[in-house]
Amino acid sequence: MDDQNKNLLLATGLSMLVILGWFALFPPQEPVPVEPTSTETTAQGIATAPNAEVATGVPTVDGQPADSRTAALGKTARVQIKTSRVEGSLSLIGGRFDDLRLLDYNVELNDPSEKVTLLSPAGGPNAYYALYGWAPAGGLDFADVPGANTPWEVESGDVLTTQSPVTLKWDNGKGLIFRRTISIDQDYMFSVKQGVENTTGADVRMQPYGIVAREGEPETIGFYILHEGVVRASDGEIQEIDYDDMPDLDADGSEGGNVDKVKVASDGWIGFTDKYWMTTLVPAPGSPFTSVAKYTPSNDVYQTDMRQPTMTIAAGTTAETTSSMFAGAKEWATIKKYQDEQGVKQFVDSIDWGMFFFLTKPIFQVLHWLNAQIGNMGWAIIGLTLVIKAILFPLAYKSYASMARMKELQPEMEKLKERAGDDRQKMQQEMMKLYKEKKVNPAAGCLPILLQIPIFFSLYKVIFVTIELRHAPFIGWIEDLSAPDSTSILNLFGLLPWSAPDPASFFAIFSIGVFPILMGVTMWLQQKLNPAPTDKTQAQIFAWMPWVFMFMLGQFASGLVVYWVANNTITFIQQYSIMRLQGVKPDIFGNIIGGFKRKKAQEK
Repeated sequence: MDDQNKNLLLATGLSMLVILGWFALFPPQEPVPVEPTSTETTAQGIATAPNAEVATGVPTVDGQPADSRTAALGKTARVQIKTSRVEGSLSLIGGRFDDLRLLDYNVELNDPSEKVTLLSPAGGPNAYYALYGWAPAGGLDFADVPGANTPWEVESGDVLTTQSPVTLKWDNGKGLIFRRTISIDQDYMFSVKQGVENTTGADVRMQPYGIVAREGEPETIGFYILHEGVVRASDGEIQEIDYDDMPDLDADGSEGGNVDKVKVASDGWIGFTDKYWMTTLVPAPGSPFTSVAKYTPSNDVYQTDMRQPTMTIAAGTTAETTSSMFAGAKEWATIKKYQDEQGVKQFVDSIDWGMFFFLTKPIFQVLHWLNAQIGNMGWAIIGLTLVIKAILFPLAYKSYASMARMKELQPEMEKLKERAGDDRQKMQQEMMKLYKEKKVNPAAGCLPILLQIPIFFSLYKVIFVTIELRHAPFIGWIEDLSAPDSTSILNLFGLLPWSAPDPASFFAIFSIGVFPILMGVTMWLQQKLNPAPTDKTQAQIFAWMPWVFMFMLGQFASGLVVYWVANNTITFIQQYSIMRLQGVKPDIFGNIIGGFKRKKAQEK
């Protein structure tokens, strides 16, 4: 085995092992419903209010069981929410945010009849909502302050729009008048101003809070590469808690559940994140609060709290506190705007960039910029491939030049083998001496392949978790770059009168599309830049490798396969050109013919 083929085999084998391991641990997922679902719940209450000093009792959401989401919505009076990007309604019971749809996102590709539903009312299926309130302190009781079931009335504003806020009012009948003014911007950020007017003649104390709650554990993708559950920022630290880890939090009898509390000194936020969507409570920048992740086993409720400091409202005065709530799609440009312009620190880290964040973040930013310039995410991926190959070109040039010089040394290597005979030690010494004299690094050929591994994984992460790739078209039949190539060789790409196998079928692995086949072909052509190894085992491994990779990656997101095809094509052009510059003329056609002749000879 000559050293050039040995190094290439080592590098390719290593990359194959890594990808095989990745494929085994993190198999590609089929597209799933864009809205996480859970079983229909009949819980009578959730959203426990925070304890505040001597407060007694725990208000709960009175979610009367309903057969459907529509029926649950119809049980309470409502204020409509309508903007160009979201629509829904607020419940006047508790002033809850429990009905929100995202108008820019279809549940199914090319089907605008059903939009993604983010928030749903208590008592109905998939209950998921947010509410605000005050926890009593001092001599107050929960009946004295607004909570989850308080019947608010509209003081001003009939419909919540970007131009018209809504103000709700509740008078406790004991000298405390509460107001809540809600506004929304052109995207997904709600502003909530809570105020209390004290006409009792005595000072009162209470604690403002916000809650995001989900009844029952939502159905998640359950993929190791993706976090779904609690996400929060606390004074510069990002923390993630999966849904299935919340029941294992420390039990707290005073809270009635399992709780994880973090005191935030100045900057933070907390909420629930799905793959593409998020509902997050955001205090005013620089404000202290207590960030709470909570699970209540008695009614199977998952909850995140934003608990602000207890306030003293002097007699005859009015006190106010303002915070925000993000409820929408995790669009990078949108949440970065909130981070940069509104001071919501680390908000872009609500996207799960993973352990290779130092690669995934810049890769996505370049991809996002290219998409803005080109207007097509598929071509942006190809442009990104060109950028990556340009950055790695100096290393690639050195590597391919070294490989070309290795080919020039083949006659001298053969002479060394003849002189050394069976003396392996002498052979190695003579080879190292020859490499040193000719200034050839036999390991240089491995580096470009090895560097592709973290880049490949990082791009896979970007394509999998970022909403910008969801339902993004490329050319022709590629209508969703986050999904596998929809064509299938098993029906000749739609020419035969039957459909491709169901993704859950065993035969789905053989149902590869056009781009996976192109990937296999381009990888095979790369091999033909060099003659096949003389060793039969090596030759067989090399012969099978492109087609094994083709089936392995055939069910991955088509955006990733587009990258791989472009990478293989550019690598082929680079290697061919560099070898010619070094005086080596690759005999591609001859190597292809030689491979077929060798195969026939072996069969005989």
